[in-house]
Amino acid sequence: MDPYKELVIILAEDDEGHADLIKEGLQASGECKNIVHFTNGQDAWDYLSSISRGELRNLNKNYVALLDLNMPILDGIEVLRRIKADEELKIIPTMMLSTNDDPQEVETCYKIGCNMYITKPVNFTKFTETLDRLSKFIQIISF
Repeated sequence: MDPYKELVIILAEDDEGHADLIKEGLQASGECKNIVHFTNGQDAWDYLSSISRGELRNLNKNYVALLDLNMPILDGIEVLRRIKADEELKIIPTMMLSTNDDPQEVETCYKIGCNMYITKPVNFTKFTETLDRLSKFIQIISF
């Protein structure tokens, strides 16, 4: 990714409560202001594939994808597979979000090419701490 470009975070999360917490946590960092939220994997993929085809591509922007694993229509693993199979999109840092910490699921995501697997803590304080660390990670990888 190129430095000094606007960062766009593509958030695919069907749980509105989780999505709101994620957006608030990332925006609180001051660096993650532009978050595009989708409530299912198909809408997220349609947006991403529009970037790949050049319809929404903006050379002045860097993209990061945050994908919930369990979403309607297309799940996060299928969206991840499609991102990493696409020549234009595979460079987008992609992080998986899940309440599930099953080692096989985690391994599958890393084998496909995710950059980070984040287990969403049930405890609110731990969740906000996780978002703070995620925000710092996104800042590092986006510049």
